[in-house]
Amino acid sequence: MLEDRGNDRRGSQLGTSTSEGVRNDSLQLLLVGDCMLGRLVNEVLENAPPEYPWGDTLPILQSSDWRLCNLECVISDRGTPWSAYPKAFHFRSAAKNIAVLAAARMNAVSLANNHVLDYGYDALIEMLEVLDQAGIVHGGAGLNYGEASRLATSEVSGRKLGLLAFTDNEPDWEASADRPGVFYVPTDLTDSRATKLLDIIRKNREVVDLLIVSAHWGSNWGYHPPHGHRIFAHALIEAGADIIFGHSSHVFRGIEFYKGRPILYGAGDFVDDYAIDEIERNDQSFIYVIEMAGRIPRGVRLYPTLIRGCHTSLAEGVYALGITDKMAGLCAAFHTPTRWNQTRRCMEIAYFNPEADRVTSSL
Repeated sequence: MLEDRGNDRRGSQLGTSTSEGVRNDSLQLLLVGDCMLGRLVNEVLENAPPEYPWGDTLPILQSSDWRLCNLECVISDRGTPWSAYPKAFHFRSAAKNIAVLAAARMNAVSLANNHVLDYGYDALIEMLEVLDQAGIVHGGAGLNYGEASRLATSEVSGRKLGLLAFTDNEPDWEASADRPGVFYVPTDLTDSRATKLLDIIRKNREVVDLLIVSAHWGSNWGYHPPHGHRIFAHALIEAGADIIFGHSSHVFRGIEFYKGRPILYGAGDFVDDYAIDEIERNDQSFIYVIEMAGRIPRGVRLYPTLIRGCHTSLAEGVYALGITDKMAGLCAAFHTPTRWNQTRRCMEIAYFNPEADRVTSSL
């Protein structure tokens, strides 16, 4: 990982185009991984303010133009634990804790995951209602297949952002024409449901100014994505996706650029009460800020984070060094160069060549 100990030479150039026809206006998109507000986090929030789970990351969260997380729980006062078949964990947070998302100014959430139905259909229905009331757009789950697979849109600074969210977890939760559930898509390009997802992307590519695909895919653990995820992610981009936002592994994974588009294979965990695996270190992650100029990413900032006591904080000192060095190695496997910016206290991936399949470093 390259290091910049001086002033941020890149900051003034973010959002500036070197390619003819690329917009010069800049848009900052902020992504964080799994946010689980149930169990002990829910108990803490009985007395703590809604800002508590975000810790000292809140100023960064609030300062971006648009924010997205994977909501790894159901927010509801209704329902009973899923019992149609054995399930080890059930995550639910009180309906009032929609204020936690509002405190971070969260614009959108991905609901396509293996916990959205932890308390059954009634809880999911209430969550959809409270999200709508809070003005938070959501994708990946709904009252039926049409809602679950529908493009969720946001207007930001005169631009229209689209979110499609799917999961290959919990096939029994697949939404149908008359049953609530998730947008279930196996990561197998020969499956008709994958074909349908690609068709939806192609159909909506020109409907929005920017298209983000959220993928809650694969099993837990592992710093390296399965080869099948790479093949699938590349197909999503070829169909028209601009950003792939992957999660489910509970640990962060490297970032690849394919045809100039970023693929976050695993965003890691951002807020939860989980036991810490001392090898996989599921308590370590990042805030990912992607700077866009039109549809072209001009840079990514990664702020290292730690989960402690049901809330998240910015990593400092040796913790920050260890987390960012790990990510630098994972990114290097995809030929993605990184550097540490001492001034901003974050890792950076700078400048992209939209005509190439790899990052172009001008550091």
